[in-house]
Amino acid sequence: MGESTRLPGPPRWAVRATEPLVLAFSGRRWFPLWAVVHHRGRKSGNDYATPIAVIPTAATDVFLIGLPWGPKTNWARNVLAAGGATVTWKGRDHRATEPRLVHADEAAAIAMPRLKRIVGSGRFPAFLVLKR
Repeated sequence: MGESTRLPGPPRWAVRATEPLVLAFSGRRWFPLWAVVHHRGRKSGNDYATPIAVIPTAATDVFLIGLPWGPKTNWARNVLAAGGATVTWKGRDHRATEPRLVHADEAAAIAMPRLKRIVGSGRFPAFLVLKR
């Protein structure tokens, strides 16, 4: 995953406008698509809570997260640098460790069968896999 090109992220105004609403729903038991990754800034040391979409997997011991803005997304870099994070998903906190970046083909191999074609299509430049 040595890509050096950074994909443009969403406009900052859009993030500020939608983040409070997304955070209100993310991680809730009744909203399983969204989770919250709790991580610490690798430079600032600040604590962050970032809403993310969890891709359902066949294995129950991993989280698969698409990185639509690429592997240089700050929250993903923070998780990689720290060696893990806490993921609030389905109303519970999960200690997630052993983070690693993977390409679409490896992500498709662990995704639920109904999602393999979508995950493997190359729509996301990278994925983050975490052990739970």
